[in-house]
Amino acid sequence: MSNVIEAAVKALSEKFDGASFDGSAKFCIADHGSIVIDGAGVRASDEDTDVTLSASAETFEGILSGDINPTTAFMTGRLKLDGDMGTAMRLGSALS
Repeated sequence: MSNVIEAAVKALSEKFDGASFDGSAKFCIADHGSIVIDGAGVRASDEDTDVTLSASAETFEGILSGDINPTTAFMTGRLKLDGDMGTAMRLGSALS
């Protein structure tokens, strides 16, 4: 597992600490791997989910740090979405 994935799993676990996420989402980080977020928590995985979000490591790190708004990243093409838009919106709200 890459350092980017390890750091992202840790950061997302802290953001979702004690909170549950209704649905399942996968972040595919280019050249590094994938992270799944669902009711069971956050983990490095490539399993099927309700929505898949794809971005560069730089964009993903910006979203996690709050420097990049997920909606803006999507609208400008820096974040790609495949699957259920409603799940993606709930995830975006949880990350804000």
